[in-house]
Amino acid sequence: MSKKLCFAASSGGHFEQLSMLKPLMEKYDSFVVTEQTDYKAFIKGQKMYYVHQVNRKEKTLPFWMIVNSFKSLWIIIKERPDVVITTGVLAIIPLCVLMKLMKKKVVYIESFAKISSPTETGKLIYKFADRFYVQWESMKEFYPNALYLGGIY
Repeated sequence: MSKKLCFAASSGGHFEQLSMLKPLMEKYDSFVVTEQTDYKAFIKGQKMYYVHQVNRKEKTLPFWMIVNSFKSLWIIIKERPDVVITTGVLAIIPLCVLMKLMKKKVVYIESFAKISSPTETGKLIYKFADRFYVQWESMKEFYPNALYLGGIY
């Protein structure tokens, strides 16, 4: 039986990196979760779901993380993915935590932009991800158990 994949990323550069995995998306039953922004992140041919954009500097952060937790739970119940593949960031954390609590697989790809320091999301998800990839060999200093296979560009 084929696995169902959820691809998840915030908008902007993280989403652009995730979109490089479109050949993998087309190979499996999959869907995409990203932030609802003016950016209008979209991947042709993919079912799209949107969570609220979260900014860690805003006072409304806890409220929107709770909202995104409920949205993520609804998406998981509706789609029943086996694996989430994500490039981060903050808005996607509830989805990853819920997937792990449901004993599903979490695959994290640290940002291509990170060459000499880890992301906050990466440091958190590294603790429980089933697979953790870095796109630069130098990042293994921060994530010693990470897999390095090169960049996704």
